[in-house]
Amino acid sequence: MERYNKTSVTMFFLHGLAGYPIFYLVFFLLCLIMYIVILLGNSFLITISILDSHLHTPMYFFLSNLSFLDICYTSSSIPLLLVNFLSEEKSISLVGCGLQMFFSFAMGAAECVLLSVMAFDRYVAICNPLRYPIIMNKGLSVKLVTSCWMAGGLSSVIHTSLAMRLTFCGNIIDYLTCEILAVLKLACEDISLNVIIMVISNIFTIVIPVIFILISYLFILITILRINSVEGRKKAFSTCSSHLTVVIMFYGTILFMYMKPESKDSHATDELIALFYAVVIPMLNPIIYSLRNKDVKAAVIKLTKNIFSQRT
Repeated sequence: MERYNKTSVTMFFLHGLAGYPIFYLVFFLLCLIMYIVILLGNSFLITISILDSHLHTPMYFFLSNLSFLDICYTSSSIPLLLVNFLSEEKSISLVGCGLQMFFSFAMGAAECVLLSVMAFDRYVAICNPLRYPIIMNKGLSVKLVTSCWMAGGLSSVIHTSLAMRLTFCGNIIDYLTCEILAVLKLACEDISLNVIIMVISNIFTIVIPVIFILISYLFILITILRINSVEGRKKAFSTCSSHLTVVIMFYGTILFMYMKPESKDSHATDELIALFYAVVIPMLNPIIYSLRNKDVKAAVIKLTKNIFSQRT
């Protein structure tokens, strides 16, 4: 097989779901609607958290960062995905592929770590309520969020730079986006270093956060079961139910995507699951936190009343 030079591949062609061209328009409309909901829903949560002083707490500070991460994550791939659904060429430049890979990986890794930080916040709130304001002070909250962004950015820089230095033997990516594993399949060189670094990175950004979340919720469950009143148990559980729902959806999809056995027959299913992870979960996050959160509902009512009172 002829070996390509590093400069020979300047463009990639995204052939994801190539076997279902008749559904491209349907995929386009669904993704467009969901992307609009993502932008509006997450922007709404960020705005309401800033405008209402009652939401100036660590929990909503973390939630605002989660919403911003979701906006950045989807914006790194969905706009081009929408264009490609209506385009015959379905192409992306080498630089564009690298940028898409970097931002999607960085936002995804940062969100993994942030969800574990939010679990710690819920642990302190339920298991140490009297010390919560002292432990989860503004300084610590900022440091934790900064660590999440740095972890995501650093891991993404390493993975993207290692991937883009490779020599590619082709330019057809059998995927909807420039997903790093799909890009690595085109490499002509040994990718052992990429795989080793990815395994190490996944331990720090997926495995350890999952273990931390499980331990946090184990202590939370023990604390809730010790509460005598049924009403008290419901109130304590309601403070973390939204986060737990998001965690189950987010990590459940990731584990299913990357830990199930590979099969040629299930490739289209894998891509649809990846699309669910990229679009549906970021869309559901603000809905879950809005519909299941009394504080957000109260803030919306208060803001609505203030708007109408100013107009009258």
